[in-house]
Amino acid sequence: MLISWELLKEFIDLNVTPEQAAERLTLSGTEIESIERPAGKMSGVVAARVQVLERHELDPHLLVAHLDVGSGKYQKCVTSAHNINKGDLVLYAGEGAVLPDGTVMGVRDFKGVTSAGMMLSAGELGLPDVDDNTGLLILPDDAAPGTDARTLYHIGDVILDVSITPNRGDLLSLLGLARELKGLYPKANLLTPWWLRPLKHSQDWTEDFGEISLPDAGCFAYRLGLATGAEIKKSPLTVRIDLQHLGMRPINNAVDVTNYIMLALGQPLHAFDLNTLPAREITVRAAHNGEKMTTLDEKERLLDDQDMLITSGGEAIAIAGVMGGLQTGINPDTKTIVIESASFSPVRVGHTSRRLGISSEAAFRFSRTVDVNLSSRALSAALTLLSHWCGAEVDYKVLSAENEHKEPEAIKLTQNKLNKYFNYNNLDEARNILEGFGIKYLGDDKFMPPSFRPDIAIEEDLIEEIGRYIGYNNSPGELPGKLPRRAELGSEMSLAAYVRNLMMSRGYTEVMTYSFLPENFAKFLKLDENDVRARPLLIANPISRDQVAMRTTLIMGLLNGLKNSILSGWRGAVRIFEQGRVFLRKDINNKDYAEHVEFNKVAGLLFNGVESRDIYKQPEDFYSMKADVKALIEGRGFNEIILEASRESFAHSGQTASVSVIIDNNKVNLGFIAALKPSLVKELDVNGNIYIFELDLTPLESTKRPVLKPASLYPASTRDISLLVNKAKSSAQVERDIRDSVKAAASLNNLNLNILENLKLFDVYQGKGIPEGFVSLAYSLSYRLNDRTLKDDEVESLHNSVRENLTQKGYSMR
Repeated sequence: MLISWELLKEFIDLNVTPEQAAERLTLSGTEIESIERPAGKMSGVVAARVQVLERHELDPHLLVAHLDVGSGKYQKCVTSAHNINKGDLVLYAGEGAVLPDGTVMGVRDFKGVTSAGMMLSAGELGLPDVDDNTGLLILPDDAAPGTDARTLYHIGDVILDVSITPNRGDLLSLLGLARELKGLYPKANLLTPWWLRPLKHSQDWTEDFGEISLPDAGCFAYRLGLATGAEIKKSPLTVRIDLQHLGMRPINNAVDVTNYIMLALGQPLHAFDLNTLPAREITVRAAHNGEKMTTLDEKERLLDDQDMLITSGGEAIAIAGVMGGLQTGINPDTKTIVIESASFSPVRVGHTSRRLGISSEAAFRFSRTVDVNLSSRALSAALTLLSHWCGAEVDYKVLSAENEHKEPEAIKLTQNKLNKYFNYNNLDEARNILEGFGIKYLGDDKFMPPSFRPDIAIEEDLIEEIGRYIGYNNSPGELPGKLPRRAELGSEMSLAAYVRNLMMSRGYTEVMTYSFLPENFAKFLKLDENDVRARPLLIANPISRDQVAMRTTLIMGLLNGLKNSILSGWRGAVRIFEQGRVFLRKDINNKDYAEHVEFNKVAGLLFNGVESRDIYKQPEDFYSMKADVKALIEGRGFNEIILEASRESFAHSGQTASVSVIIDNNKVNLGFIAALKPSLVKELDVNGNIYIFELDLTPLESTKRPVLKPASLYPASTRDISLLVNKAKSSAQVERDIRDSVKAAASLNNLNLNILENLKLFDVYQGKGIPEGFVSLAYSLSYRLNDRTLKDDEVESLHNSVRENLTQKGYSMR
């Protein structure tokens, strides 16, 4: 944000230089990125009055001006501009004068007439938007000839470029920065500009107007002021120069009033031509899904129910807090103006601004919170300026409506925390520091933050203000006392270290992605609306439109990382993984219910790359990832891993498996392994298959220690079994049925239930002799007892019982 030093001096009497103030602000947490002087190298430029104006004798397109440049001196200057008249006051750069861009003026001959220097246009002053640039800049008749141009109309101003953090919306104005400097320089005095003095609103409106209604609670306050008999023209020259210095383009006196007040006080305003309103009433409501309106930039906007609209007679005339409509703006014929001063929800305005891609100055401020109590004062100031700049009648009563909004709450400051966090124990001095920042002392060590400081909510915020004043570079410090000789990792960090080591040993690279995603990520992944992952928590004040929602899965971050890598030119294989938290709603049916649960997860991605000239390339597939996932789980001591065919909305239907383990005889689902759906691969503009997995890490925090036992002294007996299986049945289910059948058979034969030492699939056949829809699976079963050798008849009896049990379960033996 740009700040004018000249305008700042209207708000605070500060006896320091811009450089000194910039250093103090930066060290207190408000960074000044640069200090600029728009007048640059300009010198020798003065005000001059046209005493005589005549046409050039040899060229009628040229005018010869005789200029009074002060101190009884006169200069002759030739110009081709025709917007000049005798008696006009202009800016003149004589011989030897330097323009802002460094150009040095000399003397030229124009067909026999010697011309010293030149008269200047706004563009030549580096202020192209201040005037229409069709001729010379004509000055108001209020400067004496010979006056240095740098001292006129804030031409020689100093501009501070201030970097404002998202939580300090109160600093987005001259008033806000003045209050901040008052806190940092307690001896400075805050000033009140003449136009900020209270305005009496005594008259009833001379225009019929109905009610202001606020059915949308996202509008905290809405006020309207009336100005009649306005004359629309250019704003005063100083105002136009101030606006350009602060990055705003001057429009006309009425619109410039709203921009000037916004820059000065931080309250966005909007001016309507009363006679263009569809009806004499205002309603602030939520937009309807699919509703459209055309904004001031002549673009049609498609709205949703999270957007707020200012409507008149049911017709949208502005997007609340973002931009006005095209039809109700101020035009050269406007005579009757209504000024809107309102307060809107920062969450709602921020959502709309990012979604529509409208980064207006108003939206920038509202999305960082504007003081609800500022709207009345700002409206009064705007009406005062309309009276002076437009000649309007403004002493009418203000129409207003309000909804409930959060008020500041008292905060207690304790000696214990102040000393703990900042090693500072002077509570009396702390009280003076806080009151300097506008934080009122209530007694009993309680403080009330002002309404313009919503960032101050807890005791630590008060301590931070004290620290900012003292300066973190000046804060007392000491080494900690006894340091622990040894620290132990907790179960979560130990697991994270294990996962990191194992995944990196298997060729993966660890990545870290943002916990925030675009709001439409669930739509991209085609998540069902009843899936808890499809209803993410939304950020109250996101930093960009691509970081609006808390992630409910790690997969989207990995996919974005792959896409960005390929776009940047990467052609090789990609093996990446991430550990992190996902955030899920407790109640997915209530979008305003913010209570949530967090899960610690790990996700991985495999991609073979597009480089075809790698002779050592080993292509990855679903089974490569399956081996990696099994190694990860088995390393925690879980040997019974269950993989079953499953479905994920974003995954290939034939290459998706759920991953489960047995814990305390209960089946616990960990996550999935899958190949990404081909349509999504195409949407990512990636050429090749993508394999992904995601697992919940919490069940793996407790490791299952391996049980060591001596090798058996007795031989195993091996038998094979071949059976027809419906293709719809998973191999995991078949293995469970075989194991259950062995236990039942062992019980029947009075043998140990754990007699099955190993079960291995060694053949899969489908083709001639196999019914359609079936597959032949052949398994090897290894039986062993630990206390004796099995007899052949025992093995035969056991194995036959197993076959019978499987037949009863619906399998056909081969």
